[in-house]
Amino acid sequence: MDNICCFSSVSQLKNCGLKSKIVGGRSSGGSGKGRSHQSPAKYGFSLVKGKASHPMEDFHVAKFVQVHGHELGLFAIYDGHLGDSVPSYLQKHLFANILKEEEFWSDPNRSISKAYERTDQAILSHNPDLGRGGSTAVTAILLDGQKLFIANVGDSRAVLSRKGQAIQMSTDHEPNTERGSIEDRGGFVSNMPGDVARVNGQLAVSRAFGDKNLKSHLRSDPDIKTADISPDTDLMILASDGLWKVMSNQEAVDMAKRIKDPLKAAKQLATEALNRDSKDDISCIVVRF
Repeated sequence: MDNICCFSSVSQLKNCGLKSKIVGGRSSGGSGKGRSHQSPAKYGFSLVKGKASHPMEDFHVAKFVQVHGHELGLFAIYDGHLGDSVPSYLQKHLFANILKEEEFWSDPNRSISKAYERTDQAILSHNPDLGRGGSTAVTAILLDGQKLFIANVGDSRAVLSRKGQAIQMSTDHEPNTERGSIEDRGGFVSNMPGDVARVNGQLAVSRAFGDKNLKSHLRSDPDIKTADISPDTDLMILASDGLWKVMSNQEAVDMAKRIKDPLKAAKQLATEALNRDSKDDISCIVVRF
């Protein structure tokens, strides 16, 4: 990939007007849609507050931006816990941090990984301003409508559809599956209280941003996958676990594929999750290619 644009600082991002484009809206709820100016890709998103008493803790990014003649589709779900300060911070900073990595245009995967880790360090250094909470993240960068770079930490998930078949493009980072790493770091996994495996009996994911009190036992490095957009590629769904707790990957793909308008598809997925008695906040982005 050619060196199109390298940002060495956030100030350079501001100077070229891109950081404000990346940050996106500050709302942590609602719905909306947009489309590419370069490819057939279009998206819709829907965020619905769950039945818990706390305020909405899911945040998102969904937009297309132009960078030196190249188009980037930026999509993300950030599912917070113990408050909304960390997912709000990620909404403002994570994509900007990825794109200011000097190697982004030549080695996107390495740059994404480095930016995830550096963003987590920044969050921890802002404590106590950002509180003791944390957040998952699933991010997808669509380059020129042709290639996807998908990364995640935690249990927010990305699913791709090819010829109607669901393909999970992220890894659910759960305490039981990463027990060895947690124990190597001096932590433990317990199903008490309740019946969900938790790190030190507290957190139901094994990787997360923030969570300063548990950080010595957690990881924040992402799993990263890439995919080429071919004529067989139908759509992509990014969603928080408020959807995936009550719906399989294939069920979500089947439902979204039947609805040509991605905004209506995202709303239908969120509505169906509520109908299936999902208690958590529900955030969903559908991208059609």
